[in-house]
Amino acid sequence: MTESAETPASRGPRRRIGYGEGREALLNAAVRVVARGGLRRLTYRAVAQEAGTTHGLVVHHFGSRDALIEEALTHSIRTSLDTSSVEPRTGEVADFAAGVSALVTDDPDREAFQYELLLEARRRPELLPHLRALYEEYFDATGRELSRMLSGGVNRPLTRLVFAALDGLVLHQLVFGEPESTDAAIEELRIVLRLLDAAGSAREKGDGEPGV
Repeated sequence: MTESAETPASRGPRRRIGYGEGREALLNAAVRVVARGGLRRLTYRAVAQEAGTTHGLVVHHFGSRDALIEEALTHSIRTSLDTSSVEPRTGEVADFAAGVSALVTDDPDREAFQYELLLEARRRPELLPHLRALYEEYFDATGRELSRMLSGGVNRPLTRLVFAALDGLVLHQLVFGEPESTDAAIEELRIVLRLLDAAGSAREKGDGEPGV
């Protein structure tokens, strides 16, 4: 397939943008291109047209397609962490994951991009190290907040379980919509977390049943 065949329709006239602004704009454009057309649609020309800038600026900022993919993945995950309330740092169960449904509603392309790369990693194992490293940021953020919320300590399997629940809810909302279902499910998850906290507190006080 030719470059022009892979390029989405232009979204407006190109404009001159500053260096810092241009880098973030190009990362966001790469995310949108992959989210809407898959990784095979990601070309310098497609990103430039999506961002409304020049092909040469994409090359200047990233140098290679692989570098663009890696930086776009880093950008999307860190933006998700900043806006999802996975780690609100309050230690309050009511605050945990408060922004998850809005995250998907406000920017579905960012979340779709991450799932596209996860699936692509089954065909391109070279993506796995980047995905593993960056998903560790999700796990670490989740684990830190669980440690603030729960008495009695938090282990890695619990952290992965809680994050997997959130990850699945994001995917379902991305495909089916229904943010209210996401919110309802997260409230149920908070109930479970409160029960875990109560059980941990009871064990710490010596009130828990042996073997529980």
